[in-house]
Amino acid sequence: MSLKYKVVETQIVTSEELEKIVNKWVLEGWTLEGVQFAMSEASRRPAMAFVFFIRGKAVKKSSKLKVES
Repeated sequence: MSLKYKVVETQIVTSEELEKIVNKWVLEGWTLEGVQFAMSEASRRPAMAFVFFIRGKAVKKSSKLKVES
């Protein structure tokens, strides 16, 4: 299987919404890679969040990274 990435964008940045996004995609076989927040100057809370998932396998052979297919 080749290495694949999924990015989910949300403007509802609450713990409940982020949990819902993570649980949905993990159940579909994706692994959580990380979360990044976009801040607004007008507020101390994030305006948006980007949730990153990964699926597949990367294999390191000799000095070069190869993606297993």
